[in-house]
Amino acid sequence: MASKRIVIACGGTGGHLFPGIAVGEVLRARGHEVMLIISEKAIDKTATAGRERDFRIVTQAAVGLPSPLLSPRLLRFLTGALHSVQASRALFREFQPAAVLGMGGFTSTGPILAARTQRLPCFVHESNAIPGKANRLNARLTGLALLGLADCARHFEPKVRTLVTGTPVRASLCAPVDRAAALTRFGFSEAGPEVKTLLVMGGSQGARGVNEALLAALPALRHEAPRLRLIHQTGTPENERFQAAAAEAGIPAYVAAFLDQMQDAYALADLAICRSGAASLTEVAHFGLPSILIPYPHAAEDHQTLNANVFVQAGAAHLLKESGSTDYLAPLVLELLRTPARLAALKAGALSLDRPAAAEAVADAVLGSAR
Repeated sequence: MASKRIVIACGGTGGHLFPGIAVGEVLRARGHEVMLIISEKAIDKTATAGRERDFRIVTQAAVGLPSPLLSPRLLRFLTGALHSVQASRALFREFQPAAVLGMGGFTSTGPILAARTQRLPCFVHESNAIPGKANRLNARLTGLALLGLADCARHFEPKVRTLVTGTPVRASLCAPVDRAAALTRFGFSEAGPEVKTLLVMGGSQGARGVNEALLAALPALRHEAPRLRLIHQTGTPENERFQAAAAEAGIPAYVAAFLDQMQDAYALADLAICRSGAASLTEVAHFGLPSILIPYPHAAEDHQTLNANVFVQAGAAHLLKESGSTDYLAPLVLELLRTPARLAALKAGALSLDRPAAAEAVADAVLGSAR
């Protein structure tokens, strides 16, 4: 196939950004040129640092749809949307893309609208079990909605064509992990199978509820201290109290605001505690990692609970509501860590949800209709 230029609008959250990068990696490996349109958020800058040699990276401001809709912020949204469309049109006239892919969120809406005005093939990818407001709009403008989870299809209008591809995983997470190097990275030593590693993460932007639940659980986890170690991605620069709490419980711990080598953490972990955003769940499934999911209670349309339910129904995870997590997290962690058969069953359930060729499937769909 002749080389093509593809635009991927994927900024705003790790759940949009990382799958977009994964598709870009596949396209670039096939000899195509990729432009990433990202947001001004810190996570976007951190995740794309050093990737300028791989992609052309452009930053655009994005403004979310206000709620309620008829509010003083509506004018700011409309002004921002118009600016994004105009900026995208100028970019496309210079870059001359063959297709535009939006990975969700309102960072995608301006580029997709611009693509429609220039009669470019455009697509949207939705990772969650229910589409957000932006993707409900984006899907009406595109030729095809690509889905991470099959259950999502019923939430789109009947006229929207859908294709289940899975959610792409970055190439860096698919590379083999050197276990010895990974242990060294986190300051751990090799130990027997009785020693379990607990991975706690709040996603790319942190999760106060998950962090507080862990703090409440650590005193009870003291009883497993000789056979337990902790990797904690806090999502916040205030790490001292988390490190101190783990030390007081006698649990070896690596605590950081952001983990830039997540594949090492996933490879070492025996159990994860996390939110149920689509990107985190995709990666948990890829590594066959048993999990305790604490959905963000204020997520739009409670989509994190819907995501978590997919994993619970597949026998891949346990769900805890944030409101009860401080009371019930420690007993559940102890029960699972002390029951290898239950961990093995959860692992099998997680692997059943893995779609390792998702990035390839999304790339195929985009290239199949690219101009």
